[in-house]
Amino acid sequence: MVRSSEKENILVAMSGGVDSSVAAALLIKEGHSVEGVYVRTWENEEDILSDCPGAKDLADAREVAERLGIPLRVVNFVDFYYRNVVDPMVQGYAQGITPNPDILCNRKMKFGALLDYARQERFDALATGHYCQRKVNPDGRAELWEGKDKNKDQSYFLAQLSQEQLEHARFPLGQMDKSKVREFARSAGLGVAEKKDSQGICFLGKVKVPQFLSQFIEDSPGEIVTTDGKVVGTHLGLHRYTLGQRKGIGVPSNTDYEKFVVTGKESSSNRLIVAFDRSTETSLWGNLFGLEKMQFLCPVLAKSAKLELLAKARYRDPSTPVSVTLKEEDKWLVTFKEAQRALTPGQVLALYRGEQLVASGVYSLSLLGRAAISS
Repeated sequence: MVRSSEKENILVAMSGGVDSSVAAALLIKEGHSVEGVYVRTWENEEDILSDCPGAKDLADAREVAERLGIPLRVVNFVDFYYRNVVDPMVQGYAQGITPNPDILCNRKMKFGALLDYARQERFDALATGHYCQRKVNPDGRAELWEGKDKNKDQSYFLAQLSQEQLEHARFPLGQMDKSKVREFARSAGLGVAEKKDSQGICFLGKVKVPQFLSQFIEDSPGEIVTTDGKVVGTHLGLHRYTLGQRKGIGVPSNTDYEKFVVTGKESSSNRLIVAFDRSTETSLWGNLFGLEKMQFLCPVLAKSAKLELLAKARYRDPSTPVSVTLKEEDKWLVTFKEAQRALTPGQVLALYRGEQLVASGVYSLSLLGRAAISS
């Protein structure tokens, strides 16, 4: 197995942003043989994603590659991306769950199809600008750890990678703070040094999720009711809402201090359930949740029937103690020490041992500890 300390032939996924640009520059500085690759993921952008910055990003990636003196490949993964990232997201929302397309993108496309491409082209590894660390333990197995910059740590978004994918992944920014990344970019004369970070879902740009979904899912209006059954309004379609949502529900609140929040969806009656956002609203909080599609980056843990770990329920959430118990094949129950707010089926729970990401699972409809979404 090739260790990351050796000189390697590395393909760098260059998005046109400062992070991936500095990742490429650092690998060159370390003496590796480096090429860049820009991945096309969307065509006919003007039809749906009028604010998609793809053209500018490609131009920036080319400018950086020229500055660094490395080739830049441009590969077309449009069809693959739609089938494996966009369509599962749309179908998930249509079914009433809230998938995370960024995690799916990393597993299926960047460290799936793009890594396969890199290996076919005889590259040793694929590098990205993620803020996380890949370490190699004494047994030679790759491990995924949080990045040094805790405000930027992106290990959560890589939670569903497999051991084999991690073996060929490289994260040059893992030991750097964001401020140092921009400082390095300035000193290297990279034109993207001050470029703003991209926000939101990987392929939407400034487009809001409901606006995007409206291109694929027809609205199906229904009643908005409170937890005690009072009808307070009409929703446009359950796919437009997610648990814990406060804004854009379309129901006026009684005061400036108490706002309605989505606490559930009832697909059989096409009803959206809401309540005032109070700490005493039990339908919004829970300690017990179901997990499926478990992925173990620490293989020995897969043999355990019960695990005591730390968990991040969402990106940027603090780590919190949990117990994870196997109930049946690929069906687990996770118990949080402290109640969690509005955890939603389809989202990913990242599991840690200290700062090492060791496993992950997807919140499940079948084993949820509360009936937030019912049929």
